Amino acid sequence: MSIDLQELAGRYRDILRQAVYLTRSMDAEGELSTRHVSTLNMVSTGPMRVSAIASYAGVRVPSATEQVIKLEAAGLVERIPDATDARAVLVRLTPKGREALDSANGRRNATMAAALETLSREERQIIAGAIPAIAKLNAAVAAQPATA
Repeated sequence: MSIDLQELAGRYRDILRQAVYLTRSMDAEGELSTRHVSTLNMVSTGPMRVSAIASYAGVRVPSATEQVIKLEAAGLVERIPDATDARAVLVRLTPKGREALDSANGRRNATMAAALETLSREERQIIAGAIPAIAKLNAAVAAQPATA
C-alpha cells in the first residue's frame, strides 16, 4: 500500500493544528499565558538569544522581545551576556521561572493525562509508539530551510 505523502502531510498538519489549539486552551485560568509557557519551555533547556526564541515561536523579534520583557519583569527570566558575542544577550530561566514553569506544565500534563485516560490501552500504546516518529519528523522539519 502506497501512502500519498502530500495527503499525509495535510492530514498531519490538520490534526497538529487542532492539537495546538486544544493545548493552548488548557489551563486558561493559570497565571501564565500559553505564550509565556511556550517561551519559558524554550529557554528551560538552556539560554537562548531572543532571535532564536522569535524563530521557534514563529514571530518577529520585537514580539519575542515583548514577551521576554514581560517575563523578565515577573522575575521568570533574566538576560545574561552572550560569551560568544559581546553585542548579544541570552535569555535564561530563573529559579522562580523554573518553579512557575513546572507548575504550569504539571497542570497541563494532568489535563492531558485525564484525556488520555478516556482512550483504550491499545490507543494509548499507539500514541506512545508514535511519539519517537513524531520527534524524528519534527527534527526533519526543523532541519529544512525556511520558506517564504
